[in-house]
Amino acid sequence: MSAATSHAPAAHPQGLAHHFRDLDQQHSAANLGMWLFIAQEVMFFGGLFLAYTIYRSEYNDVFAIASHHLNVPLGAINTAVLICSSLTMAIGVHAAALGHRRQIVLFLLLTIILGGIFLGIKVVEYKEKFDHHLVPGPRFSGHELKLEGDRERHAQIYYSLYFAMTGLHALHMIVGVPIILWIAWRAHRGEFTTSYNAPVELVGLYWHFVDIIWIFLFPLLYLIS
Repeated sequence: MSAATSHAPAAHPQGLAHHFRDLDQQHSAANLGMWLFIAQEVMFFGGLFLAYTIYRSEYNDVFAIASHHLNVPLGAINTAVLICSSLTMAIGVHAAALGHRRQIVLFLLLTIILGGIFLGIKVVEYKEKFDHHLVPGPRFSGHELKLEGDRERHAQIYYSLYFAMTGLHALHMIVGVPIILWIAWRAHRGEFTTSYNAPVELVGLYWHFVDIIWIFLFPLLYLIS
């Protein structure tokens, strides 16, 4: 009886995929994968930041004029909202490390709500640009900017970069919100423990990356002097 007991297979840890030796190896692999993914996303945004830098150095005065027609108060509110969402996400990740299921769910849901507020404000901002014909294309008008000819075309470059950079950022948030909701649902079901909480940590890394991108976008796009 004792010999049979000594040769019994060890219990399979909760959350361990079959192709990993243990949870530590799985956690290291997941972390590496997320950091590689973030590095790839940095390359996406890096190209836009490079284009912005080049065109702003060429047309700095026009970029400044166009920037003054962004809604700085709304942009500042959105910055505060995202900083708060980073805080709630960090608390959620900490709760996961401690195995506090209800706190994980609470703070992930708060993160989702703050993300929704950010996207709602961004929709309001985009609508303002459409209403004032500041969307690049055939309907673009430099009348409110008091720009004509080449300077009006240069303003279109600014707004093209504005929509590309903030739009790509918003897309990352739109993708992130349902993922966080899924993780919150898994937490509600009790799938995470003090030894297995990597999904919460990884979605936290993703969300912090999205927030950091906005911290760069806000002064670059809204606060040009």
